[in-house]
Amino acid sequence: MDTFVKEKINIEKELCKGCGICVSFCPKNVLTIKNEKVHIKEIDSCIKCGLCELRCPDYAIYLGGK
Repeated sequence: MDTFVKEKINIEKELCKGCGICVSFCPKNVLTIKNEKVHIKEIDSCIKCGLCELRCPDYAIYLGGK
C-alpha cells in the first residue's frame, strides 16, 4: 500500500486531445482543461483512485512514479 500512496498523476500532453473525460470522472475535482489539454488544478485533493487513467481513451494520463 505504501507504493500506491507515493504515486502521482502523470500527463502526456502530446497524447491528450482535451476531451475532458478524465475531468468528468474525477471525484475530487483535481483536473481541469486549459488550452485544450488536461491540467492538474488541485493535486492535494487527489485520492489516487485511478479513474482518470481508467477512462482516458488516449492513455494520456496515468498514475505512477514517486
